[in-house]
Amino acid sequence: MTKTLQKHGNSMALVIDKSLMEMLNIEADTPLNITIREGSMVITPVNVGIPSEELQDYIDELRPHYKIMLENLAK
Repeated sequence: MTKTLQKHGNSMALVIDKSLMEMLNIEADTPLNITIREGSMVITPVNVGIPSEELQDYIDELRPHYKIMLENLAK
């Protein structure tokens, strides 16, 4: 896919269209990490992994099984 930069105020912007956002599983408010590797710009979502809602479900499921251990660790 080839993209061109667009003027945005005094800066230049790379527009990420909806289909590309869907492929990357990101939204407008997703924080992105930008790195340069061997002359290429690599853009990755900061929150790669389990979505926070899903993570909370896992925590809620596991907490009863590890309650005593977690209480001992907190001491």
